[in-house]
Amino acid sequence: MTSPVTFTCDAFLDGRVTVRQPKPGFRSGLDAVFLAAACRAQAGERVLEAGCGAGAASLCLLARVPGVSITGVEIDAGLAALARQNATDNGFGAQFDIVNADLTLSWAELDAAGLLREAYDHVIANPPFFEHGRTRPSKDARNGRARAMATGAFEDWARFLAAVARPSATATVIHTAEALPQILAAFDRRFGALSILPLHPKHGAPAIRVIVSGIKGSRAPASILPGFVLHEADGKPTVAAAAILRHGQSLHP
Repeated sequence: MTSPVTFTCDAFLDGRVTVRQPKPGFRSGLDAVFLAAACRAQAGERVLEAGCGAGAASLCLLARVPGVSITGVEIDAGLAALARQNATDNGFGAQFDIVNADLTLSWAELDAAGLLREAYDHVIANPPFFEHGRTRPSKDARNGRARAMATGAFEDWARFLAAVARPSATATVIHTAEALPQILAAFDRRFGALSILPLHPKHGAPAIRVIVSGIKGSRAPASILPGFVLHEADGKPTVAAAAILRHGQSLHP
């Protein structure tokens, strides 16, 4: 007999957003908040989040930018339903539309699911961090899908993001630092003017995450931004990190 899934209710942005998430398996946290903070969306614009999970990143973005509308794409039907409920519970039910679909499907199938080609001003994603065969398989199918994808699958994510982004739209992803080469390769000829922001766990430590943003169709060169430090030596968030995590500030001036 399968055990019932249990949930926790987690607070983001000092309680401005609350997100119910399955207790076992992958859970959104710091990465989701930083992804939302990195998106340059403004009121009246349309955003698409690929792999939205239970909705944490999109809900944080909705809390920061009144008047934005978001479409989330999620392959897991249970998480898609949970994201819809989280949107309603946070008062964003009319602004956050969730599509239960596999982003690697043909465009005819994605169109039938309700997605629009070249229609979004900003596209964002926090893809699975690992590749199958390079990490221990999860006993939980949902957790395994959230944590790992097939070798080279980031190319599929980049292709999807480019298909739904309008010309000159921004694309923003957060990923592990070691994935930077595959991100750059997948964004090549799709998104230019790339900005690469390394996230460091503390002063003097190697980056553990990168946030890569680009503009669809641009041919401008890439730039590496000064690294962002997350924690002081005592483990407390830096002032800059607290502004993002607690007060919902943007990463952009």
